[in-house]
Amino acid sequence: MNGSERLALAALLPLVAAVVTPLLGRRPNLREAVSVLVGVATFGLIVSLVPVVLAGGRPEVTWLTVIPGIALGFRLEPLGLLFALVASGLWVVTTFYSIGYMRANHEEHQSRYYACFAVSILGALGVAFSSNLFTLFLFYEVLTLSTYPLVAHHGTEEARRGARTYLGILLTTSIGMLLLAVVMTWNLAGTLDFREGGILAGHADTRTLVVLLALFAFGTGKAALMPFHRWLPAAMVAPTPVSALLHAVAVVKAGVFTVLKISVYIFGLDLLHETGINVWLLAVAGITILLASLVALQQDNLKKRLAYSTVSQLGYIVLGAALANPWGVIGGGMHILMHAFGKITLFFAAGAYYTAAHKTRVSELPGIGRTMPVTTAAFLLGALSVIGVPPAGGTWSKWYLALGTVDAGQYVYLAVLMISSLLNIAYLMPIPIRGFFRPAPGTVETEAAEVPGGPAGLAGAVDPPTGSWRSRIHEAPAACLVALSVTAVGSVVLFFFPGPVVRLLSPLVGR
Repeated sequence: MNGSERLALAALLPLVAAVVTPLLGRRPNLREAVSVLVGVATFGLIVSLVPVVLAGGRPEVTWLTVIPGIALGFRLEPLGLLFALVASGLWVVTTFYSIGYMRANHEEHQSRYYACFAVSILGALGVAFSSNLFTLFLFYEVLTLSTYPLVAHHGTEEARRGARTYLGILLTTSIGMLLLAVVMTWNLAGTLDFREGGILAGHADTRTLVVLLALFAFGTGKAALMPFHRWLPAAMVAPTPVSALLHAVAVVKAGVFTVLKISVYIFGLDLLHETGINVWLLAVAGITILLASLVALQQDNLKKRLAYSTVSQLGYIVLGAALANPWGVIGGGMHILMHAFGKITLFFAAGAYYTAAHKTRVSELPGIGRTMPVTTAAFLLGALSVIGVPPAGGTWSKWYLALGTVDAGQYVYLAVLMISSLLNIAYLMPIPIRGFFRPAPGTVETEAAEVPGGPAGLAGAVDPPTGSWRSRIHEAPAACLVALSVTAVGSVVLFFFPGPVVRLLSPLVGR
């Protein structure tokens, strides 16, 4: 098969899983095997396109011409390839995790879950492969609608309320602003195609461009820029694998990918830089980064703390786009990948804590590292990646973003990056530190610490723990453990091998 045929097949394979998995509801092993195999095949096809794109090839497929100049079509370029690799690769890992999580927690409607998950990956790949704004908008909406049942999966009033918030904000922003921006772009430029260098130069005055950029930035609600971010913490009522999908695999990454792609291929970096229309977007991204970090610091519910952390981290990618220089774009693109591995590890760990220990709050986690050492070690590695320190991959994306702020002369945003990283430490690192080095509430050590004279004063009052350390280990199911270990190790591998990612993204900025 040539590149175009492989591109088309990779886009269609998730649809196979979406159709077949509901038919295998009474044969769960086969249903899950189909999900895994289709995911592996999809990822393999996309990996096979890496040499083509690195060599300068841009495989294309046109499915349907709607009207002259507007078509439903795909064209694979470096940024889209990176997002497609993230979505398809982590689909496989998340499917393994889902097998352990959904079974251990006796979740209902599992066939519907796997089918909707496959459709959401179809939507994410459609966004990644889109050759124009029309195609991107259609698959953007497919992604929203296919994830709504996943958010509402538990069927409780709380789940339905969270799902309504999720759907309401995302549809309102996309139809009310993003669609309007697409129409305006067609009217101004006479095309919706993504082109190197952008399509808007010479077609609009500065005031119009400011309005258009605002419509694109806030209309892409999945990017979770404040104040259109509430859908993200509201959606935490979903099962943990869905939270992983929202935060790392597809949904939020589709949002920031869209902002980055529009900046590069619709406006063009030169236009953004020369007109200065990006200045206000820098401010919005900076405010989102800091405020969301401060809110995360106050959350005791672990998933909500991670949700606000995601809002902050998405601001980094928008900041990279708004810097409108090579370092910023490469840093923003890299952060799509680096944050994906770090944050999915954190959510996998949160789900493992719930599954094995029935703990959902940060205040309940002291001592958890002694009974769940693998999970807590993985959480530590994921946290290091989100913070952006060695030996985790997030180090490099934040490094390039910092270079972007210096190159643009925007030193205030260099300070934002540094302050944000300190806040990341404040709301993430206490979890593994207390997990490993503090006793769990109600244990001998805890009670001893509360008795005058320390442990000696407790002699004979409480029987010491018995059994080997192995008998006290109680991790989540093996499938969950394998998945979170893979993503944690992946975060470390990305620290040592960032070069391929930089080479892939360099053509975006003419390097």
